[in-house]
Amino acid sequence: MKTTAPAPTPTTRALAWCLHLLLLGLLALTAVRAAAGTGPHPGAVPAAAAVCALVYAAGPLLPAVARSRRAAALWLAAVGGVWLVLLALSADAVWLAFPLYFLQLHLLPPRTGTAAVAATAVAAVGGFAAHQDSFGAAMAIGPLLGAAVAVAVVRGYQALYRESDARRRLIEELTAARADLAAAQHTAGVLAERERLAREIHDTLAQGLSSIQLLLRAAERALPDTPSNASRYVGQARRAAVDNLAEARRFVAALAPPALDGATLSDALDRLCAATDGRQGPAAAFRVVGDPVPLPTAHDVALLRVAQSALANTVRHAGAARADVTLTYGGGQVSLGVADDGRGFDPARLPAPDPETGGYGLGTMRARVRSLGGTLTVASAPGDGTVLTARLPLDTPSAHPAPEARP
Repeated sequence: MKTTAPAPTPTTRALAWCLHLLLLGLLALTAVRAAAGTGPHPGAVPAAAAVCALVYAAGPLLPAVARSRRAAALWLAAVGGVWLVLLALSADAVWLAFPLYFLQLHLLPPRTGTAAVAATAVAAVGGFAAHQDSFGAAMAIGPLLGAAVAVAVVRGYQALYRESDARRRLIEELTAARADLAAAQHTAGVLAERERLAREIHDTLAQGLSSIQLLLRAAERALPDTPSNASRYVGQARRAAVDNLAEARRFVAALAPPALDGATLSDALDRLCAATDGRQGPAAAFRVVGDPVPLPTAHDVALLRVAQSALANTVRHAGAARADVTLTYGGGQVSLGVADDGRGFDPARLPAPDPETGGYGLGTMRARVRSLGGTLTVASAPGDGTVLTARLPLDTPSAHPAPEARP
């Protein structure tokens, strides 16, 4: 079984070297004292100390000791066995118990390490008492107090390490979550921009190209019998192409629609109805109800786009003879209504959007109006015409500032 010892850090490596030096220093002190004749067995004690030093030094050099608790336990048992021999030869070996406490607590499982520390403390007390030929409370205080201090220090360090490791993992998770959030926001921004571009293209270039296509078809049908009508249709198609070119340029530059350049929303809607009336569409009329108030550019653009898309749908699908566009101010909102007397349809049975056929109309209009906090409703039935109404609030924060200046 592998150990769960924390990865070494500069601090832990420094502590490990301090422990090594402490143990080797105590072994050297024991050997020197015995060789100097201050204790029994002046030849055996230095030899036992040398063997203990060699066995201890083998541990850090063996990779298995750091990777396996079983190998660490065997190594500690070997060190402990040599230490017991040294303790039997010299009372000075009792001080080696203190660094052994830290080794046992660090390399063994918590319960096993605590039990090993207790056994080592008992052995140290017993060995020292045997050398003194007596036993007293003072003999037990040193080894037992050292064992208690070692347990407190190691357990406290392990608790601090676990807390630090948990904090490190939390920071890593927060960093990963921040990266995921940034990626999600980027993806959402890309998708929103794609949706906006799809709406803009549908409400401007696609509708304009459809008008050009209808006018050219009308010119084709007028030839060769009525060349004057065909010429008029071609002229209207040319004007529509010029408008679409200007629209495309402004669209690329991300500016307001050309219809709003130097004009109010009412003027733009009035010109739109006049242009629809002159391009083989229904008779389109525009009127304003209430007192006009300045609107933010986003509101002007949204209502103009809705009107363009609604009238284009009327021309292409409704077969209507008349269409009425009404811009109403009042009640803390501005509303745009587009009503026609065409064939109507069932709003509940609309087909799914089809990019290949240009089926973005109602969904695109609804999304555009909702993005400004408004609503879009459609009232229609087969044979009863259609009434489309877009409402935008005037009490939103974006509605209070003065509208942007237009060239």
